[in-house]
Amino acid sequence: MRSILPALALVVLAAPALAADRPNIVVMMTDDQRHDYMSCAGHPFLKTPNMDRIAKEGFRYTNAFVTNALCAPSRATLMTGQYSHLNGVRDNMGTTLNPNAPWLPDELRKLGYEVAFCGKSHVPGHFRDKTWDYYFGFQGQGNYLKPLIAESGPDGKIGPDKPYDGWIDDVVTDKALAWVKKPRAKPFALFLFFKSPHRAWQPAARHKDLYAGAAVKKPALWDDPGQGKPRAFLQAANMIGQYPDTKDYDGMIRDYARCITGVDDNVGKVLNTLDEQKIADTTAVMYTSDNGFFLGEWQRFDKRFMHEPSVRVPLLLKVPKALAKDCVPPGSQPGAMVINPDIAPTVLELAGGAPPKAMQGRSVLPFARLPPAGPLPPEMAPREAWYYEYFEFPDPSHNVEKQRGVRTTKWKLIHYYDPPFKFKDAYELYDLEKDPEERVNLANRPAFQGTVKELQEKMAALRKELGSTDAK
Repeated sequence: MRSILPALALVVLAAPALAADRPNIVVMMTDDQRHDYMSCAGHPFLKTPNMDRIAKEGFRYTNAFVTNALCAPSRATLMTGQYSHLNGVRDNMGTTLNPNAPWLPDELRKLGYEVAFCGKSHVPGHFRDKTWDYYFGFQGQGNYLKPLIAESGPDGKIGPDKPYDGWIDDVVTDKALAWVKKPRAKPFALFLFFKSPHRAWQPAARHKDLYAGAAVKKPALWDDPGQGKPRAFLQAANMIGQYPDTKDYDGMIRDYARCITGVDDNVGKVLNTLDEQKIADTTAVMYTSDNGFFLGEWQRFDKRFMHEPSVRVPLLLKVPKALAKDCVPPGSQPGAMVINPDIAPTVLELAGGAPPKAMQGRSVLPFARLPPAGPLPPEMAPREAWYYEYFEFPDPSHNVEKQRGVRTTKWKLIHYYDPPFKFKDAYELYDLEKDPEERVNLANRPAFQGTVKELQEKMAALRKELGSTDAK
């Protein structure tokens, strides 16, 4: 599935540049941020001027998805370029990283980069067994206030967790930027992974009253009963009101938006620091989330399922000035389907390198490049379909069953393949062109059995290609 490197990258590989001539790279990731919770994506009251700035000066990929909508698996996929079934981190319940999986930070170090990790990993070990030029990270979910965070010293050794005053994403960003400002002879790569807007939501004190007067509207699917959806979906423990922090819907939405605004403040700090250090033109900036989030669709919250609110994420990318001349105009919105295994190959292409063969994604840069006059080269051909997988069952909190699925530009097939009931093989099928909100499940209708079979075959082919051959 890996793309062929475009001509520009091939030139770089043929005549390697000095490490100092390569761009700096910043990759930012939020936790549970939906694709449409940015003002540049049309949100009615949330203001995100700094995320918007990346989209305006770069690109907003409007069809970006995650292949396992859960914290730890998504972060492991970003760092390895591999699906969960291959990199080993299948869930949030302790599955560990495959030691043979490729590791993006190590690939960057081979290319001459200094690499830092700051923030939330959620993967067992907290990335502390890896090699970093700087580390400032916390265990598990972390605390919004008075967070416990461990920091590496000049010798690279990571010290004990200790408390810090302040709101967690402010604290982490300030430490990350102090490292960015240090003099260095090599380019840097910074992975800055925020806690926000993970529940239970605690905005920064400066935002506690923000959006108090905003009109919170329930989504169009609020009153949709999910008729026709299988029991595997309807039985999940993710209904609004089932947990204390979801009982007040308006307050929940406001706090979610306030936490995102806190992130946006810190994105602004990053962009301003790049400007102040006079390295903005030589730095690539990427912004994404580990998964989406239901916010009232079918009166549900959380993620995990393959439905659009859960799997669609923001993906913003501003490329260095030297690359921008070969791209579509700033502010463009590439519409090709891209997935989170694509992030590692993209970062490596930005760095002037090539992804290891074990990575399963393909760079998203070609979709932002100016198309040639003739036929599209293979790396610019849009992805026709992608595969989804979810493993965390049984799970004591949300009761979401194992599932796998396939999505094309028109169709989505979801397969609950191992339900603990008398019946087996529950399916959902949606025509995304006619039913983008996924209201009408067509899976059991006789007229669509041919489509179900075709998508089953496509999913089987993708699983074979990706090495997902286990029965579970």
